[in-house]
Amino acid sequence: MMNILVTGAAGYIGSVLVPDLLKNGHAVVAIDNFMYNQASLLDCCHERQLTIVRGDARNRELVKRWIGDADVILPLACYTGAPLCDRDPVGATSTNYDAIKMITELRRPEQKIIFPTTNSGYGVGQKDIYCTEETPLNPVSLYGRLKVDIEKLLLASGNCITLRLATVFGVSPRMRLDLLVNDFTYRAVTDRFLVLFESQFKRNYVHIRDVVQAFQHCMTNFDTMRDQTYNVGLSEANLSKWELCEEIKKQAPDFYFTEAAVGADPDKRDYIVSNEKIEKTGFKASVSLQDGISELIKGYQVIRRQQFSNV
Repeated sequence: MMNILVTGAAGYIGSVLVPDLLKNGHAVVAIDNFMYNQASLLDCCHERQLTIVRGDARNRELVKRWIGDADVILPLACYTGAPLCDRDPVGATSTNYDAIKMITELRRPEQKIIFPTTNSGYGVGQKDIYCTEETPLNPVSLYGRLKVDIEKLLLASGNCITLRLATVFGVSPRMRLDLLVNDFTYRAVTDRFLVLFESQFKRNYVHIRDVVQAFQHCMTNFDTMRDQTYNVGLSEANLSKWELCEEIKKQAPDFYFTEAAVGADPDKRDYIVSNEKIEKTGFKASVSLQDGISELIKGYQVIRRQQFSNV
């Protein structure tokens, strides 16, 4: 058993990760400001090993109070995605950079950090060339730049692992509809049509349950993986937007999609990613894109509200 501090614990990833940590016998302090009025940790409140702290991960006194007993720190609190960061750059900087820097200042050297960054930092890759952890970073948004900058600081501080997550998909108690697979599947179910911009732009994808297992893998293998960064994605899912729509149509046959003759997508990310480095440590993403789409289609029979978004 370990004592684990999770900030942003009631968010999209945290609300799947925290129950899994508890199931594995760990004690969890979950900090979240519940900015989306979500109720995503209610099903865990019976767990004696869970402490929920309603507060802001940028509050130095609050974090200082709870960080001392932690064996592992998982800083998930984040303004996630380019649109949200562009809308509130001050909030994004204070959360995505300053609050993480504060944790490195408050923690003891022996306390471990496992941090989710993003492979958005690759920006625009070279055609047909896989981005590895050695590929130069070229973020095309404030969100990407903040993640790249804080990753450098964390790796320099030592005793940490950073995970460059692919675009995450799948159902979570704190659902998000603004992630690409989640968004396109929602549109296929509710609107039955979609107009694409830059339909050949590619990126990598990973299911949220695989992200949770990647954290667990890092905790188990921390000593051999420490002070490095790892791409985390489904190796079979380096797909263009058009290819993604084709996969969705296999399960939503009424889905019609086309490419706009004019206009452009403000999100210019276009890259394919190699996950070989983390796979060599014994972790491999296993939830298929088709299984994730099936899960989402069922989930969208439950929810039909645009509140489940970061935009």
